[in-house]
Formats: sequence, C-alpha cells, structure tokens
Amino acid sequence: MNLKFNELLKPIQIGSMQLRNRIVMPAMVTNYAAADGAVTDRFKSYHQVRAKGGVGLIIIEATYVHPSGKGFKNQVGIYKDELVAGLRELTEAVHEYGARIAVQLYHAGRQTTSKVTGMSVVAPSPIPCPVKHETPKELSIDEIKELVEAFGQAARRAKEAGFDAIEIHGAHGYLINQFLSPYSNKRTDEYGGTFENRMRFPLEVVKRVREEVGADFPIIYRISAEEYVTGGLTIEDTKVFARKLVEAGINALHVSGGVYESSAMIIQPAAISQGCFVENAAAIKKAINGKVPVIAVGRIKDPVMAEQVIQEGKADLVSMGRALLADPELPKKVSEGRIQEIRKCIGCNQGCVDRLFQDLDISCISNALTGHETEFDVGSPANKMKKVLVIGGGPGGLEAARVAALRGHEVILYEREDELGGQMQIAAVPPHKEEINDLADFLINQVEKSGAIIVKGKEADLKTIQEIKPDVVIVATGAEPVIPEIPGIVQENVITAHDVLRDSANVGKKVVVIGGGMVGCETAEFLADRGKEVTVVDILDEVAADVGAPTRGLLLNRMAEKKIKILTKSKVKEISGDRVIIEGENGITEISGIDTVVIAVGSKPKDDLLKLIEAEGIPLYSIGDCVKPRRFMDAIHEGFRKAYSL
Repeated sequence: MNLKFNELLKPIQIGSMQLRNRIVMPAMVTNYAAADGAVTDRFKSYHQVRAKGGVGLIIIEATYVHPSGKGFKNQVGIYKDELVAGLRELTEAVHEYGARIAVQLYHAGRQTTSKVTGMSVVAPSPIPCPVKHETPKELSIDEIKELVEAFGQAARRAKEAGFDAIEIHGAHGYLINQFLSPYSNKRTDEYGGTFENRMRFPLEVVKRVREEVGADFPIIYRISAEEYVTGGLTIEDTKVFARKLVEAGINALHVSGGVYESSAMIIQPAAISQGCFVENAAAIKKAINGKVPVIAVGRIKDPVMAEQVIQEGKADLVSMGRALLADPELPKKVSEGRIQEIRKCIGCNQGCVDRLFQDLDISCISNALTGHETEFDVGSPANKMKKVLVIGGGPGGLEAARVAALRGHEVILYEREDELGGQMQIAAVPPHKEEINDLADFLINQVEKSGAIIVKGKEADLKTIQEIKPDVVIVATGAEPVIPEIPGIVQENVITAHDVLRDSANVGKKVVVIGGGMVGCETAEFLADRGKEVTVVDILDEVAADVGAPTRGLLLNRMAEKKIKILTKSKVKEISGDRVIIEGENGITEISGIDTVVIAVGSKPKDDLLKLIEAEGIPLYSIGDCVKPRRFMDAIHEGFRKAYSL
C-alpha cells in the first residue's frame, strides 16, 4: 500500500474543471442558511475553512430550486435571483483557497412537510413518505414542466454565482429519485410505468440544466445505486440509468444509496461498514466503461482506504463528508504526512444527522468548531497565562486540557484511573462502538503532545489543589451509575452496565437488564453476543428512545435478530434471589431462574469535589457529566469553550 497517497492527491479533470486532488466534500445540509435560503456569514465561513484545509471539490448542501422543494428549516436556496449575490460571495470565499465549488440542485418532493415549505407537498404520486407521513399532491404535467424549468433557472443562477460545477441530486429518495423509482412512482402517464417513462423527468432535468449552462460546464449527477427498500431501485436498474446519463452528457457520477425509509444507508452510522458503497461505485464505473469519472461515497473516513479505492480503480474520486466535519484539515494533513494527527469521524451521527432531523443546526461530537469556524482562534495565545488544573481525564477534561495548552496556559491534568479516556473506554466496548477509540486516541495523543503535566492513578482532592495553587480549576469528574430503590437490589448477582462493559463482574447465562436506553440496549446486545439470554425491562413506551433514528433502527433490528426480549411499559418491583418481579400493563409477572441483573437506568453527577472547591472559593469551572449527565458531545464542547475562555 502506497502511503504517499499519490493517487488521492493527484489532480483530476471533471469536464472542463480541474481539481487539485481527488478528495470531495459532498453535500451535507447544515441548517446554517437564513430562513429564506440566503447564504449567511456562518455558512460561508464553514465552507471557506474546509477549502483552506485543502479539499479538492466542495459540493454545497442540497439547494432547493423551488419553494415547494425545501426540505429543512434553514436550508440554502437558489430559487430566486435575489439569492445569487450571497452565493457569489460564497464561491469567491472558497476560490480564495484554491478549492473548486459546486452547488447541488435539489427538490425534496415527498420527503418534506407543508410546515417546512409553507405549501402543499408534491410528488410524482400521492403516496406519503413513511418517515414524513404527509400525503403529497400528485404533480400535473404542467407542474412537472414548471419544476423542470425551475432546475434550469437554478442552473443559470449557479453559473452567474460563480460555481465551477453543478450536481443534480437524483439520490436519497428526493423528487428526481421519486420519479425514477417504481417504489414511489405509480403514475400511468408518460412519466410513470415503464423504466423509460420513469427516466423521463430526470433526463428532462439534465437536458434543461445543460441548455442553461452550456456544453462545457461540468454537471455531476448523484444517484442512489440501490434504495434498500422492497420494490425499489437495484444496482441493475442503476447501471442502465447510468449509461443513459452518460449519453445525456453528464460529466461525473456520484454513487450513493438509500432513501428516507432506509435512512441508515444515506448517512451511515458506525454499524455500517466503512466504504459501504465502494463496490457499487465500481459496478457503475464498469457499466459506463469509465467514460466519466465516478465518485465513491459512504463512510470513507480513512485516507488509507480512500487511496486504496482509487489505486484499485474502483472510483476516480472519494467523498469524505463527515470526515471533513470532524477535521477540515484532513486533506492538508494527508499531503503533509500527518495522518496520525487527523481527528476522525466516529460515525456516531449525534452532532450531524441526529441534530438535523431535530430541526437543529449541525455540529460534530469531536469538533466544537464545526459551525463556529470564525468565533474562536484556538492557535492564538490567551490574554493572560494561567496555571490550570483539570480534574478528570474523560472526554471533557481531555478537550479542556488540549485547548488550554494550545492557548499557552500551564496545564496539569489529574485522572484517578491508571488510563486516560474516562467513559469513552466503556462506551467503545459494545458492538459497533469501537470507533469511539479513535476519538479517545486523538484527544489523549494531543494532550500528551501539548506539554501538559499528566498525573494518572491518583485522585485529586482539596489538599492536591491547595498544594498546586492553580489560578483556575476545571472539574470534569464525570458521573456514576444510579442505583434505583428496588427491594432486593443489594445482592451479589446485581451489577451495573459499567461493571459488565469493564469486564469487572461475572455474568451468568440468564440476564435481566433494567433500563432500555442506549446504555441498556447496547449492554444487552453485548451480552447476547456472548451467548447470554437477555431480557430488557423499561418503564417507557419504547426502548432506545435516546438513540438517533438511523442508529436506533439498526440497533433494534439486531436486538430482534439476537432474540433479546423487550418488556416496555414495565417496572421491576422486586429482586429476590433468582426471581425478578415485574409490573407491566397486564399486571404482575415473574421471571425466574435469573443469574444476573444489570442496572442501566442512568447516571448521577460525581460532584463531591466540586462542592468542596466551591466552599473554598477557588475559581473553577465544571463541565460534562459532573454538571448533568449527558452525551460526550456536551462534555467535549463545554471543555472546549471553558478552556478557550480562560
């Protein structure tokens, strides 16, 4: 394997556009735009920083071409001429750092709501999206023509705004994909029925876009090679369509997959293998005889994998979307031989897609600067150098120590355990969570290189603080499991999920897990993989309610496959020897022969030291779970902000 990344860093031509390397930042909706779709300073800075980081091509987020096509609250638009000036500022900002920039032209079709668009949802057929649940209005022929023209006019605006290329979004179950797919298109006129008819709308859009931009302007087409739903498009369908697209004059194919109903295949969580669509990209490349470049996408987070994909001829370029959210400097670090310094995406989806589908702006669990690129200058020294004591070497404490050291402070980090990482060590144990180790390794390596003094295996107390005499203390002591008040809970066969994941307790064959949140469900799966018979009991209506939709769907499917029993709307009333008494909707039931009971009902702050320091009047900040048990993202972002503010 050539670790010089000769192929990844080699320039390439897409039509008339030359790129400095093969790394693509694909379209990812941010919710950073204004309510009317206008470019904001935040949206501009977010892209400019990634251009500065060395990416070859930036494709900005799905950009709606018509008011009825808006899919997200603060999505960028290109549906009216008044938006061109802001888009031009964006392209100029990106060009300043040598990257090329394309706009992805898009219409949501049925994958939106009237609440978002302010008008009726429209689609090829009046079939509701199973995720959005709103029955769309079937488009008339005249309305179809109007939307084809909307794509054409959007293309004109894109060229006027200085974009180097256009990507037509024909993937992920949005309007163009809806016309192509027999799953969503049940029309009986010239736009439905046969494959030829279903291709009509996409090809009319391509033709109209080409008419507006001219023969030499690059057009990329993003396609779902497979939809992963019963009755949807397959790779064999897509091969045929790809050849039609090449005949129609597109200049590159961007091979993706999935629709909203198979959302885990659109923005793949860690349970989906890295490079999951590479073989589909290779199949499309072969089907078109390599006539135009093919872009591979799908959890390509590792530059070594990216290089291999291109070396093996499976694709010509690679999209590294979430990888560039986590580390905008990834291309630069690759070119400078600093791949060990790359902050990797861990596939958690908590900061990006999970927030997006809550109508929030996107973020990144490991990169507090995502979406806040111009608010902080981490490399600049603080106004006054301070001695900073950080207590706790988990995610929040490590990030606080890293940032404080970067700002020039004298940093001392205390961790009572023998190893750094805190609860990241536990969180990385369940199935498909091992990439959390990438985040832990990055933070630990950065702190170790920072010059901070690290003390492990020793618990900091008030005497420690008095001896060190810090100017400020950052307390990041985390949380500990809650033990519910259940009769019989104090006995040898009752342990916590943390005990299980630390491998610090014996677990018998038959197990009851009390608590069906993320920790309880992941622990249950971990035990099932080790041959245990597991029952999960939770008081809520559903389990894994605190897990984002794509990840949750996969988790629940695996739990079902592994025959993990789930009792919802149920409460453990008593534990007596090998018996667990449960109160559910249908009254009291008893499970006997239980070898082990696992507690996973949440955590409570470990704030004893915090209270002592407060009583002494020492300047301090508290971050993460010692304030309130939450997610790693909260701890890391709080650690960043508190350390930066010193």
